[in-house]
Amino acid sequence: MVGLRTTIPKDRRTAQTLGTEREGHGALIGEDGLIVTIGYLIMEADTVTITDVDGNDWPAYIVGYDYESGFGLVRTEQPIRLKPLTFGDSDSLELRSEAYVAGLGGEKATLRVKVAGRREFAGYWEYLLDNAIFTVPAYPLWGGSALIGQDGSLLGIGSLLVQEALGPGAPAFPGNMYVPINRLKPIFQELVTKGRLATPPRPWLGLYTLEHMGQLMVGGISDGGPADRAGLQRGDILHALNGDVLDDVADFYRKLWASGPAGTAVTLRMERDNDAFEVTVRTGDRARYHRFGSD
Repeated sequence: MVGLRTTIPKDRRTAQTLGTEREGHGALIGEDGLIVTIGYLIMEADTVTITDVDGNDWPAYIVGYDYESGFGLVRTEQPIRLKPLTFGDSDSLELRSEAYVAGLGGEKATLRVKVAGRREFAGYWEYLLDNAIFTVPAYPLWGGSALIGQDGSLLGIGSLLVQEALGPGAPAFPGNMYVPINRLKPIFQELVTKGRLATPPRPWLGLYTLEHMGQLMVGGISDGGPADRAGLQRGDILHALNGDVLDDVADFYRKLWASGPAGTAVTLRMERDNDAFEVTVRTGDRARYHRFGSD
């Protein structure tokens, strides 16, 4: 495991929400210095620095980033003389399975955990995982940490601290959400060679969507994104997309992504101050909204 630091120019889109200096972990997966981490640590970064267990700093650069899974790849400019982790089978992790969470720092930075859940996760930032891994107890420095099986293989990458790790309806209990490594395997080679997937980008609205009192509510809007340009506002309530009633956040995303590629126009039925209205939004490509390196 290695440490990862990035700097982000103040004029980048994510600078205000995610910060201009970010820190976390990465898992070395290649003898050539290839490292997998969680994507938000490197989003729009112009510098990447890797720290090894001996405290040495290594300049690195972004190799690839996939918005749909959340994985990011970086590579050090010179190989690190550490043994890489190998990919395991994250589908083998079932409820109450035991594993380890690790970050930079060796044994002192390792925590024994149990799998508290395998379930769908819908993130408010237009993000959906079908089979996320939830672990307890909580690991305090979760971003980019590694979920490691008892055989030493890499099973997931740390994404979030969550307060309901045990699932809906269960007592609140803090834990972490890990992106399963099996989600990376089908796209790994393409990310390494091309930096992003060649498949048509999903339509993106730039909405932060929350479930509140049984309704879908706009909790925030990306400045200058499609929803912002269409005049949507924080506090608006979402009822339907292209005439189809929306059940929950995951249902909203699936219907949005099924509407066509980025650039497709969609019609949203909304409510604002008890007044219903419809608005047509031309979706965008999230990757074009953000900038990387010297773009």
